[in-house]
Amino acid sequence: MNISEVAKITGLSSKSVRLYEDKGLISPPLRADNGYRVYTKKHAEQLMVVARSRRVGFTLEECKGLVQLANNPEATSAEVKEKALTKLKQFIK
Repeated sequence: MNISEVAKITGLSSKSVRLYEDKGLISPPLRADNGYRVYTKKHAEQLMVVARSRRVGFTLEECKGLVQLANNPEATSAEVKEKALTKLKQFIK
């Protein structure tokens, strides 16, 4: 899918999708022969993790860590929960 399609699916702007790619938050998409980015379902899933995380106050670096956890088949839900609770404690202080 192209950038406008993945942006629509994730609720992000094309500019945000490019930013998250440039910052290394998502895996780099392949390029078509015409040079356009080609996004997969996996990219959309990664972008959804970033979008949801940003909405609740995670920094870009924290989002990168969450995407890495989401991509790791050996990661446990306890690891994700720990990160979420740590972030929550920052807001409560």
